[in-house]
Amino acid sequence: MEQRRLGRSDLQVSALGLGCMGMSFGLGPAKDRQEMITLIHHAVDRGVTFFDTAEVYGPYTNEALVGEALAPFRGRVKIATKFGFRMPVQSGAPINALDSRPDTIRAVVDASLGRLQVDAIDLLYQHRVDPEVPIEDVAGTVRDLIQVGKVRHFGLSEAGAQTIRRAHAVQPVTALQSEYSLWTRQPEAQILPLLEELGIGFVPFSPLGKGFLTGAIDATRGFEPGDLRGILPRFTAEARQHNQVLVDALRRIGATRNATPAQIALGWLLAQKPWIVPIPGTTKGHRLEENIAAADLHLDASDLREIEQAAAGITVLGARYPEAMEKMSGR
Repeated sequence: MEQRRLGRSDLQVSALGLGCMGMSFGLGPAKDRQEMITLIHHAVDRGVTFFDTAEVYGPYTNEALVGEALAPFRGRVKIATKFGFRMPVQSGAPINALDSRPDTIRAVVDASLGRLQVDAIDLLYQHRVDPEVPIEDVAGTVRDLIQVGKVRHFGLSEAGAQTIRRAHAVQPVTALQSEYSLWTRQPEAQILPLLEELGIGFVPFSPLGKGFLTGAIDATRGFEPGDLRGILPRFTAEARQHNQVLVDALRRIGATRNATPAQIALGWLLAQKPWIVPIPGTTKGHRLEENIAAADLHLDASDLREIEQAAAGITVLGARYPEAMEKMSGR
C-alpha cells in the first residue's frame, strides 16, 4: 500500500490505517479476541502499518488486544494510542471526566507501554482537550516523555485551532485526529488550512460516518446495548432516513467506477491532501478488504467535482454527538 508522511514529521504510515476501537468497545459487545487478532494480522499482511487504539477503549482491553496482535510485527507497524480521560475503574468517575494532568499522563504512558508491549509509543494523542490543564503543560509533559524515549510523536484529537497553535509552539504536533468525512466537514474551514501551514498531518476518524456511509445502516437498523450510535442524534431513525440520500449519491457515483459507497467516501478523503491518513474501523474481514481497495481508487478532478456537486445539495440531519459530548470537541 502507498505510504504517507504525516505532515512534515518523519512518521510514515500506510495511506489507510485501521481503527481498532470497535473490536472491544463502543459498537456493542466486545468481539471474539482471537478473531480480532486474526483480522489485525490480515491487515498487516495486506499492507496496513498504522493501528489506532486508546486507553479508554474497554477501558484497557483494546490496547492489550492490539499489543498482543502486533507483537510479532515490531518494527513493521506504528501504533497510536491516547490519554485524557479519567478511568471509572480508577476513581469511580464517569467516562466523560477529563484528566490531562502531567502526573496522569506519565502514569498512563507507563501503563500503555506495558499493554502495548512496546518500548515507545509511536504516536501519543491527547484524546480530548482538558480545559482544566493548560495545553502548554500537556505539550511540555509529552515533550519530556519524547526526550526520555517513551514516546516518539505527539498528537491532538478534536482540538481547536488556537489549542493546536499553542501546543505546537511547545512540542511540534505530528498529527491531529478529528472526525472528517463527506457528512462531517467542519475541519475544512479552519483546521485543514492551519495543519497545512504548520506541517501537521491529519488522521480522520469515522471516515465512513461510523458505518453509515457504507450503505449498511438504514432507518430500520437496531443497535445493540453498548453501541454508542444508539445515543447519537445523527443515528435516530428519522435522521438515518433523511441522510440516506447521501449514501444513494455515493452508490450512484460508485456504480460507474466499479466502487462501493465506502470506497468512494474513502477515495474522496485520500484525494483531499497527501498528508491525510483515514483510519476506518471494522471487525469484518470483507469490510477490511473493501476499505483497503479504496487506497487504489484514484479519483480524478472530474470524479471529485461530481462528488462535491452531489454533496453540496444534501443537508445532513442530526448532530454528531449529544450536547455534553460535543462540548468536549473543538476546544
